[in-house]
Amino acid sequence: MEKFIKPTILNDYLNYIKTIKGLSPNTIKEYDYDLTLFIKYQIIRKKYYNNLDDFNNLYKPKEIDKIFTKDFIASINIQDMYAFLSFLDNDRKDSASTRSRKISALKSFFKYLHSEIELIDNNITDKLTNPKIQKRQPVYLTLSETEKLLDVINLEKNKFLRDRDLAIIFTFLTTGMRLSELVSVNVSSINGDHFSIIGKGNKERTIYLTENCHKLILNYLNTREKYLTDYDKDIDALFISTRKKRISNRAVQATIDKYLEKAGFDTSIYSTHKLRHTAATLMYKYGNVDIRALKDILGHTNISTTQIYTHLDDEDLKEAVNKNPLANLDI
Repeated sequence: MEKFIKPTILNDYLNYIKTIKGLSPNTIKEYDYDLTLFIKYQIIRKKYYNNLDDFNNLYKPKEIDKIFTKDFIASINIQDMYAFLSFLDNDRKDSASTRSRKISALKSFFKYLHSEIELIDNNITDKLTNPKIQKRQPVYLTLSETEKLLDVINLEKNKFLRDRDLAIIFTFLTTGMRLSELVSVNVSSINGDHFSIIGKGNKERTIYLTENCHKLILNYLNTREKYLTDYDKDIDALFISTRKKRISNRAVQATIDKYLEKAGFDTSIYSTHKLRHTAATLMYKYGNVDIRALKDILGHTNISTTQIYTHLDDEDLKEAVNKNPLANLDI
């Protein structure tokens, strides 16, 4: 099946948030997906096509531009917006956080249409509110569980995989980097015990390495050097696959799942992203890291995002209760 051709208006918006707003490739990709789905839904809702199968036969740019016009956009009202959100909830079973992301995409798109290019007179998305998201404590590995995971990696017989995977997982556990950030690191960007990355929101930040993490990366670099042939020497990606290419997000996830399973952890609960949670929790709990410093380390835009790591586990709560001066009072 041919690829759906987006309307010119949407393509112009995507170029705008890339070149003018400087949003990250991941955010642009998500907004592209969300808005394409919204446009498809609204065209079907307004009876241009009976169902998604009919709609998916719409490939010619001139045809989609004849439908998704200024008048069509102006005809979209708040009921159409709520109908789309109901569709996401009831038919697609999207979570509150996923629906919230789609609302953000809609707000950004319609703000562009109203304020930037003045295509529409009113921005109806101003009336939209984000669904209430249930706050949950982050899932993380305890210190002893982290040590157990590292011990399992040390059992890997293949030296290249063992050295690489130790460096990858230890970097996750000590820096709190995102998966996309870690796979994008280049050898040339390493400067002693730190390197710079372009993180979420296209923002640059410096990643500092602990002494033992730095040693593991240097050890891996030595193994990597021997693993590559002269033909491959110019590859700049820090973490590479067995095919001597930059390792993919999916490959890292599969690798971490493999070790989690071997260590006896449920991979439906623990995942690559939980290693980021683990790093943040261990820094906050054992390192007494200031919440604002932790925000910068993790690359969060808002400190409210970082505050999920200020949770206390059951032992912490028990200890806190026992510190009450009345706890040992003889009644």
